[in-house]
Amino acid sequence: MTADSRKPSKRPISGVFLLNKPLGLSSNGVLQKVRWLFRAQKAGHTGALDPLATGLLPICLGEATKFSHYLLDSTKRYQTVVKLGQTTTTGDVEGDIVQTRPVPVLTRDLIETVLAQFRGEIQQIPPMYSALKRDGRPLYELARKGVEIEREARPITIYDLSLIDFNADSLTLDVTCSKGTYIRVLGEDIGEALGCGGHLKALHRTQTGHFDLIPEYTLEYLEQLNESERDVLLLPPYAPVEYLPKVQIPDGRLKFFCNGQESNIDHDAASEVLVFDGEICLGLAEITDKKRLVPKRILNL
Repeated sequence: MTADSRKPSKRPISGVFLLNKPLGLSSNGVLQKVRWLFRAQKAGHTGALDPLATGLLPICLGEATKFSHYLLDSTKRYQTVVKLGQTTTTGDVEGDIVQTRPVPVLTRDLIETVLAQFRGEIQQIPPMYSALKRDGRPLYELARKGVEIEREARPITIYDLSLIDFNADSLTLDVTCSKGTYIRVLGEDIGEALGCGGHLKALHRTQTGHFDLIPEYTLEYLEQLNESERDVLLLPPYAPVEYLPKVQIPDGRLKFFCNGQESNIDHDAASEVLVFDGEICLGLAEITDKKRLVPKRILNL
């Protein structure tokens, strides 16, 4: 085997890349591509987007994966286009049309009256075409066989739902929502509330937690760069929780913290803080009422 034919060696690189996911690829597909481009030993994404969806998909590399669940649980923001008058098997444009109904004459007042029903805390029934599992099997496997099972409605929160534009048979919406929200179902439900049904024609994520989409951070852009230029684009591993309070490790306690041991600290109690040694983040900790610094997640950098 020649050196050129060998797989590139993996690196213990850590950080967060704010990928602008393209249309038509799965989240896992683009995750593996980004991982390969950075030659990262470990990688994970922070909330899947369907192949139909585009936009912000933060990719956590290396030690950043220790904080990825914070982004999985975070608020998301989307722009979406709902096609009215047609329902599909999947709730989006990729499914087969199952029903066609006339669309009422749309006015801004009518649309706003309907949208008002979906703001705030609401109940939503997860779709059959989802990765939720029943008896260990994803629901989408059952859906592809034509099997539909009863699903319980779950509470979600729509923090903001704004009408950007509309025409005779479609709505363009801006949605900010809690974790667990299915925008496909939201589009279907809005269509039903208008009396004509509907499905998603397009979906574009613009925010995940405190991160905003950077449009130019595409796969094509990454491919054009050399390794050092790519590395500069990475946010620090603790970026998913950079909003947390920051404290300095007490003198002489660096080794103890990195070994997972508690320390005394002159600081008010806090459920979560980022612990630094100068400019270097050591990890996440709790400060108890007794002013004990308790390591929770330690970065091995």
